[in-house]
Amino acid sequence: MGLTGIQIFKLLPKTNCGECGVPTCLAFAMNLAAGKAELDKCPYVSAEAKDKLASESAPPIRPLIIGTGDYAVKVGGETVLFRHEKTFVNPPGLAVMVSTNEDAASVDGKIDRFKKAQYDRVGLNLRAEMFAIKDVGGKADAFCALAQKVSDATGAALIFISDSAEVLSAAADKFKDKKPLLCAASAANVEAVGAAAKAAGCPVVAKGDGSLESTIALSEKLVAMEIKDIVLDTGTRGLKEAFAEQTMIRRAALKDRFRPLGFPTLIMANEMADGLMEEALVAATFIAKYGAIIVMSDLQPHVLFPLLLERLNIYTDPQRPMTAEQGIYPINNPDENSPVLVTCNFSLTYFIVSGEVEGSRVPSWLLVQDTEGLSVMTAWAAGKFSGESVGTFINKSGIKDKIKHKTIIIPGYAAGISGELEEELGAGWTVSVGPREASQIPKFLKNFKA
Repeated sequence: MGLTGIQIFKLLPKTNCGECGVPTCLAFAMNLAAGKAELDKCPYVSAEAKDKLASESAPPIRPLIIGTGDYAVKVGGETVLFRHEKTFVNPPGLAVMVSTNEDAASVDGKIDRFKKAQYDRVGLNLRAEMFAIKDVGGKADAFCALAQKVSDATGAALIFISDSAEVLSAAADKFKDKKPLLCAASAANVEAVGAAAKAAGCPVVAKGDGSLESTIALSEKLVAMEIKDIVLDTGTRGLKEAFAEQTMIRRAALKDRFRPLGFPTLIMANEMADGLMEEALVAATFIAKYGAIIVMSDLQPHVLFPLLLERLNIYTDPQRPMTAEQGIYPINNPDENSPVLVTCNFSLTYFIVSGEVEGSRVPSWLLVQDTEGLSVMTAWAAGKFSGESVGTFINKSGIKDKIKHKTIIIPGYAAGISGELEEELGAGWTVSVGPREASQIPKFLKNFKA
């Protein structure tokens, strides 16, 4: 970035109107300097300032959105080479491929697996988001019919893949409200596909012939056509070579501010491996470095789930602990007489404790308090898991309306808060100190009487 936030601020209108999405012009200037915003978001910037800031304020890797609604996928917008430097921002979209020459049973099976393969973890719904529709035969009607079937059944974000500019143009026009990704503009059809993308307002893939040089040339042509939302596919299908290219693209965009490579990338894992398990290895590689959209031939649960977990872990801010949502978690179908345990919202603690409670087969209520992602011992030492804070949480949680007894179980490591907690809960309430180690919870619960 050539200009600092203060230098950019001096060129802004200083109206503090908030129409850019942040409350002040100074905050907007800081976002511009960090590559987190685009100058177009400011409706009042002067033409002179716009000319001066246009190249300086654009994010190094342009963010864009594919699809609409709940399955919309935002990619790009990254500002660092390594996650530990700050954080990775927009996780890659995972897509499954269907083609126009595929039999209906196979397509229906993929649609069914796509809808069922959703996993709740730390209050998040982990799932794939995209379908790649591939044209075989160049028939626009068959292509659009398949796209319509997938869209109606799933609501997924769509990638349209065809060598025919006519097919892509017809599909883009029909589905422009869905904002599909058109794949791809190649050296042979860049003008036609670029025109279709521009007319429909859809993002488009610049597909090289297996080299960065060819991809750069296509990117520059599309930009010259005033197309902003571009995804890069170098055309390379060897794992080693593609991995090297992904690193070079990210480095050129971030370190050298090389605009023709400042776009998210597409990885066709289904074309880079023999068999689904090898595809999973390819996908895992580029979830880490640095694919923005990854296409696979199928989404079998045993393959998809580990990829979703990898994506979640890599795209969780390393400066903030992973947390569970504060609230009441019923385990093993509890009733009004079931024991009530309280713990912190550090995700590892939550998963261990909830797993042990579930394994005990004792119907129980688990209260998870927001401790800003700290473990029980750390939260207690920091004053975030005190008798007062736990008592306030319990009183406001609604658990008292769900049970008849007046007993709360706290972690053994927080035994020191029991007296203060009883005062906070009020007359008649008893605090029972549970085990220090989660592994002892099943035995404790089986012998516990509220």
